[in-house]
Amino acid sequence: MAGRINDDDVKAVRDAVPIDAVVSEYLQLRNAGGGNLKGLCPFHDEKSPSFQVSPSKGLFHCFGCQEGGDTIAFVMKIDHLSFSETVERLAAKAGITLRYEEGGYNPGHQRGERIRLVEAHKAAAQFYIEQLDSPEAEIGRKFLAERGFDQAAAGHFGVGYSPAGWDHLTRYLRGKGFSDKELTLSGLSQDGRRGPIDRFRGRLMWPIRDVGGEIVGFGARKLRDDDNGPKYLNTPETPIYKKSQVLYGIDLAKKDIAKVSRAVVVEGYTDVMACHLAGVTTAIATCGTAFGGDHIKILRRLLMDNGSARVIFTFDGDAAGQKAALRAFEDDQKFAAETYIAIAPDGMDPCDLRLAKGDEAVKELAQPRTPLFEFALRQIVKRYDLETPAGRAAALDEAAPVVARIKNIGAQHEVAVQLAGMLGILDTQFVVKRVAQLARWARDRGGKGPAQQNTQRGYDTPAPATAPSGPALNLRSPAHRTERELLKLALQRPELVSPAFDAYGADEFTAPPYAAVRQCVQDAGGATGAPSDYLATVREAAPNDTVRALVTELAVETIFAKTVDEAYAGDQLVTVRLRAVDRRIRDVQGTLARLGANGDPEQLAAVQNELWVLTQYGQSLRNNGAAAL
Repeated sequence: MAGRINDDDVKAVRDAVPIDAVVSEYLQLRNAGGGNLKGLCPFHDEKSPSFQVSPSKGLFHCFGCQEGGDTIAFVMKIDHLSFSETVERLAAKAGITLRYEEGGYNPGHQRGERIRLVEAHKAAAQFYIEQLDSPEAEIGRKFLAERGFDQAAAGHFGVGYSPAGWDHLTRYLRGKGFSDKELTLSGLSQDGRRGPIDRFRGRLMWPIRDVGGEIVGFGARKLRDDDNGPKYLNTPETPIYKKSQVLYGIDLAKKDIAKVSRAVVVEGYTDVMACHLAGVTTAIATCGTAFGGDHIKILRRLLMDNGSARVIFTFDGDAAGQKAALRAFEDDQKFAAETYIAIAPDGMDPCDLRLAKGDEAVKELAQPRTPLFEFALRQIVKRYDLETPAGRAAALDEAAPVVARIKNIGAQHEVAVQLAGMLGILDTQFVVKRVAQLARWARDRGGKGPAQQNTQRGYDTPAPATAPSGPALNLRSPAHRTERELLKLALQRPELVSPAFDAYGADEFTAPPYAAVRQCVQDAGGATGAPSDYLATVREAAPNDTVRALVTELAVETIFAKTVDEAYAGDQLVTVRLRAVDRRIRDVQGTLARLGANGDPEQLAAVQNELWVLTQYGQSLRNNGAAAL
């Protein structure tokens, strides 16, 4: 059995793969100042970015949910991989051949489950692409050509063909070393009477990639009348494929979605192809399921919810398309972006529209026109007879709660005014007040209880099972704020605070979490002459995950000063030391008061002498600053 991965190889992988390049595959990053980048955290829902990445240190930290670590930790967390699986994936990306402690190289059958399943899909995709050139696949090539897609277009999207026989792919993948168990688990094969057979047979194949660009499933289109299966057949739910969490085309669209803060949601694979070929390179589609909350999370991280973000849904004009639009509207308020709906003339989808009217018509379709809320309200309103008072009242009863769900009060008021116009109710304020009342009732019913107090966790006592996450300290305390700055300098710019910092005791940090971090630096060998792997060593010296997370947080957080130099570092060193001296002076004065005039003369003299020394040292710090350290 293969052993653990060689430590030097793990370090080489960490150094070779920039953390910002890896994180950027999953979310949009923007400048956060101080050399850091920020984005919307992929590990919890948030409206404003609290997730920061420090490329120079190779670390990330979320100041909202407290997740943090290095490149390996990020990939492990976001893709649910083991440590070895993550290192193997990053090593493959960097072209590094890994060594294992017990000798030899890791055999394929011992590699992590997820990596094996992804490799099977990658091999299957190549097999399908090669089959598209076969005589049998003529029907598939004709299907593509009739929809305006040439060989180059098929190649760009990785479109392939699955042969009509029972087990062509299964036998091919067995020859590549994949077991029957892996093929069934992947969804590429399924159980037959005499063993595994191909799941997809005689169909046009689209590879479905996750946001990181790895193939995790396929969409298969029926081509022949004697195929009794559904028109579209997708990969079943597997350990790597969750249809509610994938968006077709996201790997091709994500950079442009982030760049222009716009996403176009279409309904099918050919619609995505048509849009991209027409120049709408932000188009994506769901894979056999309704657009929902998990899809929104993917897009929000790319859009970063800035004020100009737009999401445009294109649905067929038929009843099913309208129903899909209304389902999308149910999750509308999970976006900070503005949402719109676009329905092509004559109810054509983007693929048909491109064939009939060309690329410009597709570009025109993808422009934001009708707000999604307006479409949803009109669908409600048109079901009632607005010529009668009873009809208008009934329409208001159904539509007002929809408007009340809009969280932005200004937008809610504006839409309420529009609703009054749709209904033909002249008393606009009546509608506005009705909506506001419903919104207030909803807030009251869903209101949260008293906020929990933050607790200091993991430093002196173990965390209770229900301990809330978040910063453990009140950072409005000047003492805590200065201690935090000094620790940030010690982790990020050790050359500015050493060797003085290494003479500071943990007791000079009044907050237990900060004292724990100070101890980590000491246990790692101190800040003086910090080696290249200094931060990694400090993190490894942490006694538990809570302290390690705080080390990461302090290593990533921006230093407050506009100019970070020796003068600023000296100010923090002096302030922390001076406060420690003043605390000791107060303690000694208390001892002196307790001894009184009749105390032991020798002990009294010693205490008085310590008080004099401390007072002189404090005065020197005030007068001479860092030179007195």
